[in-house]
Amino acid sequence: MDQTNKLAEKQWYIATTYSGHEQKVADNIKRRIESMNLKDYIFRIVVAEEEIPAKGKDGQQLMVKNPETGMEEPKMKVINLYPGYVFVEMIMTDESWFMIRNTPGVTGIAGSSGGGQKPTPVSSREIEAVLKRMGMVDSSMYEGYHVGDLIKVIHGTFDSVEGKIISINKESGTVTVETMFFGRRTPVEVDFSEIVKI
Repeated sequence: MDQTNKLAEKQWYIATTYSGHEQKVADNIKRRIESMNLKDYIFRIVVAEEEIPAKGKDGQQLMVKNPETGMEEPKMKVINLYPGYVFVEMIMTDESWFMIRNTPGVTGIAGSSGGGQKPTPVSSREIEAVLKRMGMVDSSMYEGYHVGDLIKVIHGTFDSVEGKIISINKESGTVTVETMFFGRRTPVEVDFSEIVKI
């Protein structure tokens, strides 16, 4: 492989597949990284899944008995947040692009206009929201956030709340946000993985 490509920046791309085949495609890509010795060019493979409470036809929470404790617990189900998409962090080289494109189950790469042109990467802002939703926080993400920035909470207890950052604690992974509750300015502490800039 061309050593100058090692200097290229790793970025996120989206491999497209048929809905319901995302995990199988991710597993295929991981196997091919090993067999084709591309671990220096292809890094993380993410299927954006989330576990949510399962509800019955009546809208009520379904319960199941835990075989170990014998206690009733909420039944959970896994949903794909982006059906048909597998997120791939990689350095775009001819070899890595060829491998992803030709992985069984991959129907294309989003942002590729065809004709041999390499695809455009996902913007850091867009991929940040996906990674945070998965609980995957990179230390580099903190660089884009400062006291005074306006943010929106994207999940968790304060989902959809907007506010202004008043402090950031990298050690605990939390952010204190000033928001309005009942007409009063109120500071709330949220996990860094729950916010995006607006």
